[in-house]
Amino acid sequence: MVDERVYEMFREIGRDMYVHNLVSSHGGNISVRFGDRIIIKRRGAMLGRLKPHDLIETGLEKNDSGVALASTELIVHRAIYKATPALAVVHAHPRRAISFSLSRDEIIPIDNEGSYLLKKIPVVEVEFASGTPQMANTIADALRTYKIVMMRGHGSFATGQTLDEAFQWTDALEEVCEIIMYAHTMNEQMIEYRKHSDSYKNW
Repeated sequence: MVDERVYEMFREIGRDMYVHNLVSSHGGNISVRFGDRIIIKRRGAMLGRLKPHDLIETGLEKNDSGVALASTELIVHRAIYKATPALAVVHAHPRRAISFSLSRDEIIPIDNEGSYLLKKIPVVEVEFASGTPQMANTIADALRTYKIVMMRGHGSFATGQTLDEAFQWTDALEEVCEIIMYAHTMNEQMIEYRKHSDSYKNW
């Protein structure tokens, strides 16, 4: 049985992800690491309506009885935990960020908050996504350097020391993309207000 405090953390972050339109009804997944154990959302569970039985505990290295119920992205979460010091992972399907991932190799914020928090977000791609070893290795490798990355056409993966932190990067990414979209819709000449803004392209 998962600790009540852990369940409350999952429930709140899952609800916020759904309310913020970062996932569809059954999309996305979240996890935390405790030593050599992982707690991850159950396969097919709704993030906006998580119940205690929707949290599945399994091993970081080895499978056990819980693995059959775990999210199909478990392989990706495991790879991230092995490659980084992360204690939490948030995987979302932010609509605007996914749209940008279809035409860009990186997303560079144009607003002050986004620039401060994220600097830039790389877009990576693999031939076979959705829980494959290729996807797991590509995402984990990118997250050695970045807080959050985009898998082209699929979604974002963010790391943190807590679910709160990983959620913050995810929500910030979608806000970054929304601001870029609004700016393009205005069709006006943008005024440069940041010193050394070109350096973000090389970060």
